[in-house]
Amino acid sequence: MRVTFYPVHMAGNISEIVIVGVTTSGQVFRPSDWSERLCGCMSLFGEDQRIAYSPYVSPLIAGDIKCVVVDRKLEELDVEAFGFLMSFARDNELQLRDGRQEIRHMTKVRSSRVHAA
Repeated sequence: MRVTFYPVHMAGNISEIVIVGVTTSGQVFRPSDWSERLCGCMSLFGEDQRIAYSPYVSPLIAGDIKCVVVDRKLEELDVEAFGFLMSFARDNELQLRDGRQEIRHMTKVRSSRVHAA
């Protein structure tokens, strides 16, 4: 099993961690809405009484793979929440990757096309 964790002392310039919806054995993780459910655990009600994802955890699609982006700031702000997310990835044998701006850009472009259709 190959799961990479990023301890604080190794964080360096890594500002995000991407939990990829593919297991270490190469299987697509199910259920298909897992990323939205996981981010939903971290959601809060705003002053407008609407629920919103945490600014530190958000779902995205890279290619056709569901992912969750975790901002490294969460590790400092809420160790338990960060630990929960990393445990979820470990327990489900999900791949972890360094956050990449080009992945986020690709996803935003794809998301715009989906909403425009």
